[in-house]
Amino acid sequence: MASSSGSEGSPETGTLAGVEREVLVRIAPDPTLLTRLAEVREHLVRRASTEANHRGIPLRRALVAGSAARGTFLHERFDIDLFLLFPPDLPRERLETEGLRLAEAILEAPEKHYAEHPYLRGRFEGFTVEAVPGYAIEDPSHPLTAVDRTPFHQEYLAAHLAPEQVNQVRLTKQFLRSLGVYGSEAKTAGFSGYLVELLIVRFGALKSLLEAAQDWRLPVRLASPGSRPAVPEDVAMILDDPVDPHRNVATALSAESLARFILAAREFLRAPSVSAFFPTPPTPISIAEAKTRVAARGTHVAVVRLPRPSLVDDILYPQLRKAERSLGAEAARLGFDVLGTSSVAGVSDLWIGLETATPSLPNVRVQDGPPPGMAHADAFLTKWKSAGGDVLQGPYLRPDGKLAVDVAREETRLEALLSAALPGLALGRDLREASKTGANARPLEALEGSPELSELLDRLLNKRLPWAPAR
Repeated sequence: MASSSGSEGSPETGTLAGVEREVLVRIAPDPTLLTRLAEVREHLVRRASTEANHRGIPLRRALVAGSAARGTFLHERFDIDLFLLFPPDLPRERLETEGLRLAEAILEAPEKHYAEHPYLRGRFEGFTVEAVPGYAIEDPSHPLTAVDRTPFHQEYLAAHLAPEQVNQVRLTKQFLRSLGVYGSEAKTAGFSGYLVELLIVRFGALKSLLEAAQDWRLPVRLASPGSRPAVPEDVAMILDDPVDPHRNVATALSAESLARFILAAREFLRAPSVSAFFPTPPTPISIAEAKTRVAARGTHVAVVRLPRPSLVDDILYPQLRKAERSLGAEAARLGFDVLGTSSVAGVSDLWIGLETATPSLPNVRVQDGPPPGMAHADAFLTKWKSAGGDVLQGPYLRPDGKLAVDVAREETRLEALLSAALPGLALGRDLREASKTGANARPLEALEGSPELSELLDRLLNKRLPWAPAR
């Protein structure tokens, strides 16, 4: 839908109220769509119950939940989430079997997808529907699957999210989407839709949320008094789930995503603009430009490539980021000055890039030894006195009084050292197996262009805040 200008706002800058109106014209669903969607939701739930009764499937309840149920979705950016809830005593294997059998009877052109367990994605009366099996539990603090709290979330938001706040949720989602931090999936590590809705319930509106957020410091603690959500030490935000005070709703949110939002809040309040919600996508740097930048920086880029295992994204991306961290840490341990790392998941390969100050290490390596008088001092001297050509200097005493010897390195090149280290690194179980079949590390200048390599280099060498001008 086209944007329109008003007296208080323009396509670029204006008052906050004017900007919000401009944005809502573009993102709010049409009333006709909302009416049609309400009808389809009713048809879908009735169809699920009818098919379950007809086929003898022990369905306890069918429920449409999420943004499609609450109307908080963005124009043409939604699926209908249908939850098929079964008795808690139904074995897990039957839950999956019966849930998929029922979904197949409801949806057109169903396709199987995987999260915690299989679910189906298909069409119903012209809408895309994801049918997910779960359990109809009584206590949301003791779920049996990841989706079992959903009915309780639906009831809570139906009671606490005011009608006038629906548009505020939409605005917040679009603002986060413009920053690349909307979505709790592992690939994004951003704000979930449920988290956004809870924040609007708490702060009332996008403006109030941004005014609070501009002064946040990590980790952000928004937990209610008396709640004790279980959180890891490195969590970025703590906000307890109102239906389960032991659960942190913001567990998936990364520190980088939250920090980007905090900076963006301050930037936007300083100069509200429609373009903050619809930024012009940056043009990725080309491989030729990347090589020019590396030459100008006087640095070196190595790229590790390994086969992509058959994993769902929520399992793949945590392992890919772990592998990126491990390779960077290994390069630093070897003695390289690591300036940055990046990673990309392609269709058939995984790519990890490292920028280091130099392409290789010096030919000499200092081997530290014990101080004189220690039990191992004699053994150290004996070993290195007889080491022959490997010793370039020493043994000798360092200024701190400890023994040392300068020895020749067998290998100095970053790529060779990383390739040799790969089998022993903490890459994640599935990536470790993948690294045994075709993984390699190569310098940038030896690689041919590809979309994945371009994306990797853009993340490594073209870092900037979303609202900052390109350099």
